[in-house]
Amino acid sequence: MELNLLDIIKLGRKYISLWPERIELAQYFKDYRTVQTTRFACKYLPAMAVFVFIMQLYFGGYELLPQALVYGLFILSMPVQALVVSGVKADKYLPPALASWYKEGVAKINQNGGDIKLSVNKPRYIDLAQLLNITYSSMAIK
Repeated sequence: MELNLLDIIKLGRKYISLWPERIELAQYFKDYRTVQTTRFACKYLPAMAVFVFIMQLYFGGYELLPQALVYGLFILSMPVQALVVSGVKADKYLPPALASWYKEGVAKINQNGGDIKLSVNKPRYIDLAQLLNITYSSMAIK
C-alpha cells in the first residue's frame, strides 16, 4: 500500500497502541521489544528534549541557542523516527509461517463463537497486532 509520511506515522501510532502489553509475547515476537521501546520514546523523550534545551540555555546562555536547538530537535525526532519504523513494519505482509499461524488463530476464534473480521488474505503485521489484542482482551474478560 502506498502511504505518505503522515499516514505511516498514524499507522505506527495505531500499531503500538494495538500491541498488547504482555511480557510473554517477547518470547515469540521480536516486535514486542520494538513496540515497548517506541512507547518509551513517545512518552519520555519529548520532555527530555525540552529539559535538555532549557538546561543548555540556563547554564550556557543564549550563545548556545543554536546548539540547544540542534540537541532538542534531535531528541524530538527520535519518537517520530520510531513511529515511522513502526508504521513501515505494520504495513508489511506477514511471512508465510506467521501468516498461517495468524489464519489459524482467526479461524479458531471464529469457531469458538467469535465474529472477528480480520484480513486472512495477505495479512499484515497490524492485523497480527489486532488479533493479539482481541485474544488478550477476551482472555482478561474470562
